[in-house]
Amino acid sequence: MTRKGRANMEELANLRNELKLRGCSEKTIKVYLFFNEKFLNYANKNSFYVNEADIKSYLSSMIGKYENSSINLAYSALRFYYQDMLKKDLKEIKVPKRERKMPSVLTRDEIKRLIEASGSNKSRLIIKLLYSTGLRVSELVNLEKKDLEVDEKIGWVRRGKGAKDRIFILPESLKEDLNEILKKESGSERIFPVTVRAIQKMVKNTSKRSGIKKKVSPHTLRHSYATHLLESGVDIRKIQELLGHSNLQTTQIYTHVSTEELKKIKSPLDSLS
Repeated sequence: MTRKGRANMEELANLRNELKLRGCSEKTIKVYLFFNEKFLNYANKNSFYVNEADIKSYLSSMIGKYENSSINLAYSALRFYYQDMLKKDLKEIKVPKRERKMPSVLTRDEIKRLIEASGSNKSRLIIKLLYSTGLRVSELVNLEKKDLEVDEKIGWVRRGKGAKDRIFILPESLKEDLNEILKKESGSERIFPVTVRAIQKMVKNTSKRSGIKKKVSPHTLRHSYATHLLESGVDIRKIQELLGHSNLQTTQIYTHVSTEELKKIKSPLDSLS
């Protein structure tokens, strides 16, 4: 390995350590390391000599190859390393605005069809839990028996996104199924000892069987949960708490997604007659 290569490895190792110390998730660490490594290869210089022009050049080279959200993420990754860690005096760099894509949401009818198309009791329960709790798929996978208080109809996400604990509501209709799981002796304390990828694949295959034309993932069920709560009149700040959003603006996207109230509006053309 060349001297420059060894230096890059050391810098990335330092970045990883700092991200870990700050409690960042493995996903964030992986993404920040990816973009910083790409940038170092692009700039072809020691990070000590990196300047604002180098970062601007790299970010501009991404336009047309990456989505705006990825360019924003790359900028955050570079700013963290060079400004927060190395204390370089970088001015605010203007990058393309993130695309405001509306999340895909299933209707209540489509949720029923998805549940009915489940291939087994286990997959049916997983889909019901994802929809009825709004849990992220990673949170469901990490859920342990001790995290459920079935009689109280609540559960706990331990060290969720942002390293925070939060409460979620369990539906009355799943009480019997969940108590059955809690009684079973197994080699794992997890409710569902499966991988995130396995659940993603199961939801995708179930969606195909159901005949739903929309693209469906576990996160679609989370979006649907939030939207249906909003349509039922639940206060948006309560939804924010249940979803574990640190910023209300993140939750407010569902005020744009909800379509049931819009459907009730009568077109002015129809009133002419």
